[in-house]
Amino acid sequence: MPHRARRPISRAEVSADAAAASELLEVLWGRGQEAAASGTVSPSQLRALLVIEKQEGTNLRSLGEALGSRAPSVSRLCDRMEAMGLVQRAPSPTSRREVLLRLSLRGRALLEEYRALRARELSAVLERMEPAAVAALAEGLAAFHVAASERLSPETRAAGRLLRDDVADSA
Repeated sequence: MPHRARRPISRAEVSADAAAASELLEVLWGRGQEAAASGTVSPSQLRALLVIEKQEGTNLRSLGEALGSRAPSVSRLCDRMEAMGLVQRAPSPTSRREVLLRLSLRGRALLEEYRALRARELSAVLERMEPAAVAALAEGLAAFHVAASERLSPETRAAGRLLRDDVADSA
């Protein structure tokens, strides 16, 4: 992407640039994922693992809301991840009908390995950038992280702004 300096940038332009960068990140991350010694997981499984990691002890309903997926799809997804040894299901101490999800040691190790591989790929790209561009990117990403975290937080979902409209049912 060409660097646009010293002129106002519309949100639409930034959105298009972010989408293009996201596609390149998917390619870089895919390369890292294929290199993982612990085996590959599908993108849906990886997203689910990340949600479970952030919301340790989440239930199927909450995981489905976070993924924008329906209960049967989430249940099958968790069945596969449990069979792979990535997650553990446990009965809720407060409700006999509820099942809580936690990452297994293997699931945690897989996420750590993916993150290390992704970091290596990203570092190789950042090495090609000017220091000022890296600093600007860091500042922008920090602000993006805050805004995205607010959008994905449980309080946001509870307020009625569900992600179902934004995320395809890909489980």
